Amino acid sequence: MGKVAFLFPGQGSQEIGMGQDLFRDDPYIRSLLLLANELTGTDLEKLCLRGPDKTLMQARFLQPALVIVCLAYLNRLQERGIKADFVLGHSLGEITSLAAAGIVSPEDALRIAAKRGELMDNVATEVSGGMLAVMFMPLEQVESLLDEIGEEKALVLANDNAPDQIVLSGRNDLLDKFASVIAERKLGKSKRVNVVGPWHSPFMLKARYEFESWAEDYKFLKPSTAIVLNATAKIETHPSTIKHLVTWQLTSPVFWRESMNMIRAEGVDTLYEIGPGRVLSGIARVNGFKKETSIYNINNLRGIESAFGQGV
Repeated sequence: MGKVAFLFPGQGSQEIGMGQDLFRDDPYIRSLLLLANELTGTDLEKLCLRGPDKTLMQARFLQPALVIVCLAYLNRLQERGIKADFVLGHSLGEITSLAAAGIVSPEDALRIAAKRGELMDNVATEVSGGMLAVMFMPLEQVESLLDEIGEEKALVLANDNAPDQIVLSGRNDLLDKFASVIAERKLGKSKRVNVVGPWHSPFMLKARYEFESWAEDYKFLKPSTAIVLNATAKIETHPSTIKHLVTWQLTSPVFWRESMNMIRAEGVDTLYEIGPGRVLSGIARVNGFKKETSIYNINNLRGIESAFGQGV
């Protein structure tokens, strides 16, 4: 019998209106909102439903907002008896996966996301940086061009998402330069990622140190479900190792392609992308999960109903 994996999206998957079918009357999300509003000092429900987008994009608001929405859909899915053999989250989604794996409580996942977002926002105010998605260029060619540009710590690989699907992070001027070069040479295509800072880069070192220090007060439990971490693309079981890698992730690339390959080799043939958007579902197909794999998008309550029908 095949295995099941839960996938949780990160920043860039957000959209105005996310979670609107839950905010009305879902008691689970209402209870988390009380804590989230206290942590962020804002009305996250209003921000999710009405924006403005520029405010929602701020990591201090967006990260707890995404975690709340993802956890609420996860709760509804679990109420229907769906269980996972593996959980993994892309970047911020890794915080949601901690709760899904029983490593931290949903409330602590929310606290961790809020602090993580606050620290990352602080960096974003100090450096003019962002992220750039690069398509149709193999990793080796991207790395060669990075060497040619020569800004070793100011422009780096941030996400290895899939074959020919890479994300870079760094200063805005260098991202623009990289995009210009590949367009001129017809090497591939590029698109800015909808984030406000140079995540997963050396620019995040100060935030990582502060995050590591702050996280010392939180107890991580042994996973009840296998969790695959971004920084290693491996199953990790020891709580102290998991905590270290979750904080280390701020300056480490997300090895998503390798993570997808690993769970596919472990026999996963059913995927649930839980949260806004459909980005991870598309990436899964590129990473070798073909037609025989059932993929369900749980980005609204209709998606949960379709999980008992046919996947994408």
